[in-house]
Amino acid sequence: MCLRFCHYAIYTQCSNSKKGKDMAREFSRTDRVGQQIHKEVASILQHEFKHREPEVGMITVSGVEVSRDLAHAKIFVTFYSNSPEKINDDFEKLQESKSFVRGLLGRRMRMRNVPAVHFFKDSSIEEGARISALVNKAVASDKAKHIGEENHDEASDTLSTKNSDE
Repeated sequence: MCLRFCHYAIYTQCSNSKKGKDMAREFSRTDRVGQQIHKEVASILQHEFKHREPEVGMITVSGVEVSRDLAHAKIFVTFYSNSPEKINDDFEKLQESKSFVRGLLGRRMRMRNVPAVHFFKDSSIEEGARISALVNKAVASDKAKHIGEENHDEASDTLSTKNSDE
């Protein structure tokens, strides 16, 4: 009896690790659902939404947050356009098409209840570019000051050598 039980325990431990159940449990269900929603909504926006609203510019999904009860999904989108008016118009069209996106999402995912979709503008890329430009500007001004100080030091050195020669 003990031999059977020990053999069964060893077999179940080996079979569980082979199936990858340990790997799947490293991430919570909300994280896995969020990743799947991210992938599917990006595909929907790239293919189906583009055919429905052809005048909308390029939109990418930059992140997804899913509530713990899987009832709501915050989808952060980035618009690639130079005009704030165009971005606002595209965002309004996306907000109007929430139910369309959610319907397609429900057909693609195997879930009993599909989370309610809420779109948010993600300005992190714009902020990153702005901060990067500020850093580059500060570095350039520091270099200019450093070069100016070196030129000033060289000029004063040449004057002091001339004065010592006389």
